[in-house]
Amino acid sequence: MSDAPQLRRADKQMTADAAAELLRLGYCGRLASVGADGWPYVVPLLYVFRDGEIWVHNSRAPGHLRANVDHQNRVCFEVDEPGQVFPYGRYECDTSIAYRSAVAFGRIRVEPAQQQKQAFFESFMTKYQLRELGRPRNVFPRLDHVTVYAIAIERITGKETALPPPDKQWPMLDLTKSPR
Repeated sequence: MSDAPQLRRADKQMTADAAAELLRLGYCGRLASVGADGWPYVVPLLYVFRDGEIWVHNSRAPGHLRANVDHQNRVCFEVDEPGQVFPYGRYECDTSIAYRSAVAFGRIRVEPAQQQKQAFFESFMTKYQLRELGRPRNVFPRLDHVTVYAIAIERITGKETALPPPDKQWPMLDLTKSPR
């Protein structure tokens, strides 16, 4: 995937394994696609990371996402984990945030196989089920009413900024970047 941009802030770069782990453990991600009209579209989705791919679902009814996927299969998927906001300098604008984020670049496909859709939803419910409510497990009577997508990942990038210890934050340490 030579046409993908390189990470500008190499000092914040996570390893590919750490970025993949964030994708595996993340709660909600954002899927970005581009339509035939050239406009980008981003939608937040719950997802699972399985078999080295990102799996999501949406309604079977044709909409913005499906039109974009049918137009162009290149997409990216972002997950982040925000942390605490902290000051690093003496001006209000000298503020940052601790975070971790990962972006996966790849090609999306519609997964039509009932067995794969069933496996996706079993993984999905394992990830997101809050507690046992005594309902039948692994029963998905509306599989024909949803579209399941899988993103084959070609490249993952990740960035992070750790929360500095108190003695490395302003006013203990002044890292002001604004003009003096």
